[in-house]
Amino acid sequence: MSVRAEQKQKTRRALMDAALSQLSAEKGFASLSLREVAREAGIAPTSFYRHFNELDELGLALVDEAGVTLRQLMRQARKRIEKGGSAVNTSIDTFMEYLSSNPNHFRLLLRERTGMSKAFRTAIKAELDHFAVELAEDLKRIGYLKERPLDNPQLVADAMVAIIFNQGSEALDSSPKEKATLKDRLKTELKYILRGAELITIENRNKAG
Repeated sequence: MSVRAEQKQKTRRALMDAALSQLSAEKGFASLSLREVAREAGIAPTSFYRHFNELDELGLALVDEAGVTLRQLMRQARKRIEKGGSAVNTSIDTFMEYLSSNPNHFRLLLRERTGMSKAFRTAIKAELDHFAVELAEDLKRIGYLKERPLDNPQLVADAMVAIIFNQGSEALDSSPKEKATLKDRLKTELKYILRGAELITIENRNKAG
């Protein structure tokens, strides 16, 4: 990579970090200004356009980054599960680690998921759908090992992802003690969902048989 290309990449990263650093429980991405982000990154506002066409394009790059980071962590969790770890416990522990390390990425996903921008809503839905599809594949493998695969693992995965993200919003600004309680509750809720899905599967097969 040339020195110029490397510097451009660093400046692009600085802009993304600047936008992330300004997000908080009170301030969403829609409240950011291009001028503020450029100033935080240490560049002139006019130089912003060498890296992004508009502020929303920067935001969409952050959405993509948030999804990629989460999926990478969950793939690492799968390896631990394959070595004998609890699927639910390992997955939730990994998700909470992600939340602690990337709070503003998650704030962006949460707030813009139902925001005014259709581009953001579409991009975030795609990330959540991708996450749910991968989780459904995991559920198929887990079911296979138990010799009773779930009837509709995708539906189960969709429900689990919805609960995980809703609980994540509560955990964002909670104390360590509150986070520990939320984590335990989340694990219990997901186990209930899985157990219910298994029972429905058995019931359906008994009816069919």
